[in-house]
Amino acid sequence: MVVGFLAGLLGIGGGMLMVPVLTWQFTQRAVPSGLAVKMAIATSMATILFTSLSSVRAHHRLGAVRWPIVHAMAPGILIGGLAGGAGMFSLLKGQGLALLFATFISYSALQMLLDRKPRPGRDMPGAWGQTGVGAGIGFISALLGAGGAFLSVPFMTWCNVPPRTAVGTSAAIGFPIALASTLGYVASGWLLPSALPGAVGYLYLPALGIVALASVTLAPWGARTAQRINVGALKRIFAMLLFILAASMLHSAFTA
Repeated sequence: MVVGFLAGLLGIGGGMLMVPVLTWQFTQRAVPSGLAVKMAIATSMATILFTSLSSVRAHHRLGAVRWPIVHAMAPGILIGGLAGGAGMFSLLKGQGLALLFATFISYSALQMLLDRKPRPGRDMPGAWGQTGVGAGIGFISALLGAGGAFLSVPFMTWCNVPPRTAVGTSAAIGFPIALASTLGYVASGWLLPSALPGAVGYLYLPALGIVALASVTLAPWGARTAQRINVGALKRIFAMLLFILAASMLHSAFTA
């Protein structure tokens, strides 16, 4: 519920909160720390399959989705997501993924504190260029359990796509990112022994169902609240929380 509300309120990806919290919960249930990080990332990404659908529907109604960009990026996203989720994800140690994720959320927190936005510098590349960019976004997102907006929104804004359209289009490409990554996680973890009852490879299905249902329900409330209050101060507070979560995740992954 907290993840969904904050996602709607602040426009942040739920993975920044879910991955550290799920990692901590899994380690408390005697899951080895390295595997706990991978299960948290995979489960977090799988929830985006559900949350992205409700988000993109709202953005589409507002005319904020540039579908030609989605269609051009989607093939690369699918390839990159599968390569990251089915290949590199299984090869990297959990501690290495924890370091990557902590770096990612620390960078996101710093961007929130500084409130820096990229200046438009050029136009969107051609179809093949967008496919290549999509492959990179899909690959990195699969390793981090993130929806890709932290990369795609700055890129599109830099390419003179209006910010509101960049956010809506990023919401639309979140689904193929989540789909390819989740299929990769299932394939790479298929032969693993179940770490917990209800786990399928790296996915923990009970958490997936509960988090997806609660976050989808609360996200619209957060979005409506954002229209009535100044979220600038809240973003700064949340940025500090992200720094704490990053440090906590590193500590649990490297010392458990």
